[in-house]
Amino acid sequence: MTILKFTESTPQIVREGLERRIIFTPNLMTVIVDFTDGPWAEAEPFHSHPHEQTCYIASGEIIFYCEGEPEQHLQSGDMFAVPSGKKHTIRLLSSAARLIDSFNPVRQEFIR
Repeated sequence: MTILKFTESTPQIVREGLERRIIFTPNLMTVIVDFTDGPWAEAEPFHSHPHEQTCYIASGEIIFYCEGEPEQHLQSGDMFAVPSGKKHTIRLLSSAARLIDSFNPVRQEFIR
């Protein structure tokens, strides 16, 4: 069994205003993503990956964009799912947000 206590863990600093904490098994990864640099005038660039992804908006407010779908205004308590290979991105509307992402398979490039 693996335990990650939030208050005892050190986040990965991805860039200023974006940090993440990660827990994973051989087949599943959960990532707490904290944004503190909002709101943003524009969305981040679209990206895709071979991993299936689900996301729970724990706090904050975003616009979610997914290739071929209408944009979605999401806030605390909402969720979205992204199929493998589908282009997607977000735009942060609040000053901060916490997103809880799950990936299958594990995103090896996130492991340090």
